[in-house]
Amino acid sequence: MDLRDAIRNNPMTRFQGLVVAICILLTMIDGYEILITSYTLPALTAHWGLDSSEQGLVASFGTLGMGVGAVFLSPIADRIGRRKHILGALALIVVGMVLSGLAPSFGTFLAFRFFGGLFLGAIVPSVSVLVAEYANQRRRGTVMGVYGIGLPLGAAIGGFLSVQLIDSFTWRGPFFFSAVVTAVLLLVAAVALPESVGYLVEKRPAGALESYNRIAAKVGVPAASALPAPVDLVAQRTGAGGMWRGIMLPRTLLLWISYALMIGAFYFANGLTAKLVTETTGNPDFGIRAQSLVATGGVIGALLFALAARRLHPRLVTALIALAGFGIFFAFAANFTDRTMVLVLAVLVGLAVNGGVAAYYAISPSIYPLAIRAAAVGMMMGVGRIVAFFAPNIATFLQAHGFTPEELYRLYGVVLLVSAVTVTLLHATYRGLNSSDAMEAEDVEAAEEAPLPVAS
Repeated sequence: MDLRDAIRNNPMTRFQGLVVAICILLTMIDGYEILITSYTLPALTAHWGLDSSEQGLVASFGTLGMGVGAVFLSPIADRIGRRKHILGALALIVVGMVLSGLAPSFGTFLAFRFFGGLFLGAIVPSVSVLVAEYANQRRRGTVMGVYGIGLPLGAAIGGFLSVQLIDSFTWRGPFFFSAVVTAVLLLVAAVALPESVGYLVEKRPAGALESYNRIAAKVGVPAASALPAPVDLVAQRTGAGGMWRGIMLPRTLLLWISYALMIGAFYFANGLTAKLVTETTGNPDFGIRAQSLVATGGVIGALLFALAARRLHPRLVTALIALAGFGIFFAFAANFTDRTMVLVLAVLVGLAVNGGVAAYYAISPSIYPLAIRAAAVGMMMGVGRIVAFFAPNIATFLQAHGFTPEELYRLYGVVLLVSAVTVTLLHATYRGLNSSDAMEAEDVEAAEEAPLPVAS
C-alpha cells in the first residue's frame, strides 16, 4: 500500500498528530519573531533616538528579508528535502536572533534583522507542506484551521511576555528569549520531525526507502520492498511555470494581489499599533498590550475561519474577514483616544488582519496542483512580504507629512476592502467557466493531492 494513500485515507495516528503539533509550534515561533520588532519598537526608539523613517525601517526590514527568503530560499527544500531545510533554517534563525539582540548600532541591527528574516521567510512554506501532507483527507480542513492559529497565538503570547522581558532586560531581552525558544524547538524537530513522504517518493534521495519505511512503521503501514512510482513526472517537467498558464494566470495574479493587500494591512497593524497607541497615550506598556490584543484577536479570527468554512467556501470566508476588517479599521480610527475601546477594538483588528493571514495559509495550497504547490505558495508569501515591506514605511512617511493615526487606519481599512474584492474575484474564476479554461481548471483540481473537505 502506498504510504501516501494510507496517510490520506486512514485515521490519523499519534505520530501524525505529533508532526502537526511540532509544525504548529514552529508557526508560533514564526508569529512571535515576525512581530518582535513591533513589541520592541518603542524601546528601540528611545534607545537610539529613531526618527519616523527609521522607525518604519525597524518595523519592516525583517519583513523584506522574509520576502526575499520565501522567494529565493524556500525552493531549496525541493532539492534537499523539507526536514533538512527546516532544521537548517531554524539554526540560522537562532543565529539571527542572537545577533539582533547583540547589535551595537542601528545599522547593524537592521542588517541582522534582514539576515534572520531570510530564514523566517524560507521556513513557512516547508512547514505548511508538511502539515498538509501528514493530515488525512477527512481531518485536513480542521487541521489547517488549527494550524492557522499558530501564527497569531505565538504573536499574542510573545507580546504579553515582551512587556516583562523589556522591563527586565531592555529591548534585547525578547530577541534572546526568542533565540532560546527557537533553539529548543530545533532540538525537538531534529529528534521527531520526519521528511516529506512526497519528497522521498518523487526525488528519491539516498536512503529514501529506509526513511519511507521508518515513517510507514510509525503510521502502521507494512514496510515496502521498493518505493512507489513517482506520480508527478509531467507536472515536474512543467515546474512552477504552471502558475502562469491558462486559468492559473488570473488565479495566481488575483491570489497574490489579495494576499499582498491583506499582509500589507497586517504589517501596518502589527508593526505600528504599539507605536501609534504609545504616542497617543504616552504609555509604552499600554501600547504593547494593545499590540498583544491585536495578536490575540488573530487566534479568534483563525478559529472563526475554521468554523465558518464548514458552511461557506474558505475563499468566501476569507473575503468576509477582509470586508469586516474594513469596518473594524474605521471603528478603531473613530475611537483612537478611548482607552477602553482601543483595547476592545484591538482584538477585532487582529481578528481581521491576523485571522485574515491565517485564512490565506489555509486557502492558498489548494489553488495549485501538488507538484508546484510548495514553490507557488512560497513565491506568493515572498512577493506578499516584499510588498508588505512598504506598508509601515508608507505609514510613517505619511505620518511625517501630516497624517494622523486615525487617518492611517482609515487608509488601511480601504486596503482591506480592495483585498476582499480581489479574493472574491479569485473565487469567481471557479464558477461559470465554459471554455477550454474550464477543462483546465478541472484538471488542476483533479491533480491536487486532496482538497480541503470544506471545498466540496
